[in-house]
Amino acid sequence: MDKRIILCPNEVVAHIQKLPEQITRDDLLNFISEKGIRMIDFMYPAEDGRVKTLNFCVNSLDYAETVLTEGERVDGSSLFPTFVEAGNSDLYVIPRYRTAFMDPFTEIPTLCFLCSFYDKNGDPFECAPYHTLMRAEDAFYASTGLTFEAMGELEYYVITESDGLFPATDQKGYHESEPFAKMNDFRRECMDHIAKTGGQIKYGHSEVGNFTLDGKIYEQNEIEFLPNPVETAADQLLLAKWVIRNLAYQYGLDVTFAPKIIVGEAGSGMHIHMRLMKDGVNCTLGPDGSLSNVARRAIAGLMELAPAITAFGNKNPTSYFRLVPHQEAPTNVCWGDCNRSALVRVPLGWSSGKDMSALTNKQEKPSDRDTKAKQTFEMRSPDCSADVYQLMAGLCTAARYGLEMPEEKALAIARDKYVDVDIHKSEFKDKLNTLASLPGSCYESALCLEKARDVFEDRGVFTKRMIDGIITSLCSFEDSDLRERAEKDPDLMKKLVEEYFYCG
Repeated sequence: MDKRIILCPNEVVAHIQKLPEQITRDDLLNFISEKGIRMIDFMYPAEDGRVKTLNFCVNSLDYAETVLTEGERVDGSSLFPTFVEAGNSDLYVIPRYRTAFMDPFTEIPTLCFLCSFYDKNGDPFECAPYHTLMRAEDAFYASTGLTFEAMGELEYYVITESDGLFPATDQKGYHESEPFAKMNDFRRECMDHIAKTGGQIKYGHSEVGNFTLDGKIYEQNEIEFLPNPVETAADQLLLAKWVIRNLAYQYGLDVTFAPKIIVGEAGSGMHIHMRLMKDGVNCTLGPDGSLSNVARRAIAGLMELAPAITAFGNKNPTSYFRLVPHQEAPTNVCWGDCNRSALVRVPLGWSSGKDMSALTNKQEKPSDRDTKAKQTFEMRSPDCSADVYQLMAGLCTAARYGLEMPEEKALAIARDKYVDVDIHKSEFKDKLNTLASLPGSCYESALCLEKARDVFEDRGVFTKRMIDGIITSLCSFEDSDLRERAEKDPDLMKKLVEEYFYCG
């Protein structure tokens, strides 16, 4: 039996005994019959980034087959008001069988699916973010022969009443244990539920941010995923936010993925790790264990297009209050090894060649286990205001852009943008002044996307209509001078946080 199935917490996969991508309609109909499924839920993100749900009652096995085969029609103008007109608004939603999972929250046995959108001609709806990502992935493979994989880090604050016992140390919550961290058990349960929906989790922990405001504890947590094909990575992040919110609601807790809550405290990001694969082998490291030229060229593309990528990854005004110095967030376009002040970080990748387990556990014999597959490079600017599918498509396109440059040009850009110091320290001010800054507002991000739109529209990855819609939405915030206004009006930041508290 495939080791990926043994102990799989997704009940559908465990019962059918197939990998998700191998599951067929007949497998699902058998599952529905054998498990007494009474409801089928179709789930999909709309233009606002939130999960929407359509419920079907399983009246008969014949009707279940109809639902799984034909899908259903929905009002596209309500789901995508920027891209679909009310006079011609119908879209089809079709379930993706590989995403099947049992709803962990309902008493009624309910089988859930993420869905894809199709237009009246039966073609993929061109402005659906999921199909945009698929076009980006196809273009990347066609150009490079490589597969683009990703994984996300999901940061969020849990809010609860303070009891005054074992108070946390302000801004010192990283990997804190109970009783100083209050929400570890809640996070563990979130992780267990996410795994049941198909999420492949790497680990979870408490994060840096913690503070008390108006008698309530705000405790920051993080859940990080394992690398997957980029569309699967996006699916898992979408469902993880849905799970965390639902479980918080059941427990009477409040949760926010907002990029920034209060000045002076760490904001929440959604860092995206990437790796480049060929025939199952990670090409991010070279044979000598150092970062490969392929990875450096992809990073060069991220450097060139980073300001425009904020248009996909930082979609409301509070996003730009997070991108400030000394708050665990990037401000300038640069990259470095293990450097958390950089926009793109290359984390430790188990490339030393030493068996640290054998060094730690003397009873073990050293092995020659290949650990290079774990190496990634991480984009640190995005947050949960992002449309995760648009964001992943933007990152995939930027990496392709770097790989399609003349190799010497791409490697030169990578050399110029490399930093091995904390650029926010005063002694490195001269270096900081040579680096471009990330946009400071939604309006600036829109301008950057307008300048780079040809790259993202190349090969039909992003449609003109989608780029126009994103630019229009960003400009509608009229936030070009927001930072200056917020400095003069302390209540403005509070109003903004309240307005975008449940973003994404």
